[in-house]
Amino acid sequence: MTHLMIAKSSNILHLVLYYTTKFFSQILDHYDYNPQSYQTFQQRYLINGTYWGGAKKKASIFVYAGNEGDIEWFTQNTGLAPYFKALLLFIEHRFYGKSLPFGGNKEVDADGSTLGYMSSTQALADYATLIIDLKKNLSATESPVVVFGGSYGGMLAAWFRMKYPHVAIGALASSAPILQFQGSVSPYTYNPSIITQDYKVTFQFPL
Repeated sequence: MTHLMIAKSSNILHLVLYYTTKFFSQILDHYDYNPQSYQTFQQRYLINGTYWGGAKKKASIFVYAGNEGDIEWFTQNTGLAPYFKALLLFIEHRFYGKSLPFGGNKEVDADGSTLGYMSSTQALADYATLIIDLKKNLSATESPVVVFGGSYGGMLAAWFRMKYPHVAIGALASSAPILQFQGSVSPYTYNPSIITQDYKVTFQFPL
């Protein structure tokens, strides 16, 4: 299914992006061998080849690592694609949007035995599996992949590059507290210190 995204700015409608909605049969558990692990669910992804230079030219594939929300929320993050003639791929995070392993059953989703499938490691494995399969289907195995993301999605992008260097040649992580875990760095290392510095500069040099 093809959709047209439109953004409204200053009461003027701007054409932003065409994308095609597709679904991938994703495995429930990439790390265990229980019978339930081999269950599958339909993972949604959006694809836009408007700017793509094509597989024969080994043109890049830009992948947006979906985070905690409907993937359609993030489809306007396309500014770099025209400059690199890149294919755009937006992958929805499991348990969000329409990528629901248990069909959105609230009782099942709240069960402790199933919540374990909602993890960043499973999500990263989802992305790797989907990307590899898509590149094969597009005859684009030589096209380099760069992963993008913001906030939690940025953390996923950075971790993806670390965990799957054979799949992605790079990652761009925006506003991503990659190292901000208890005991690893001071909680005041990042945003609080930046805000404090901005505050000082603002009042030192008022507009």
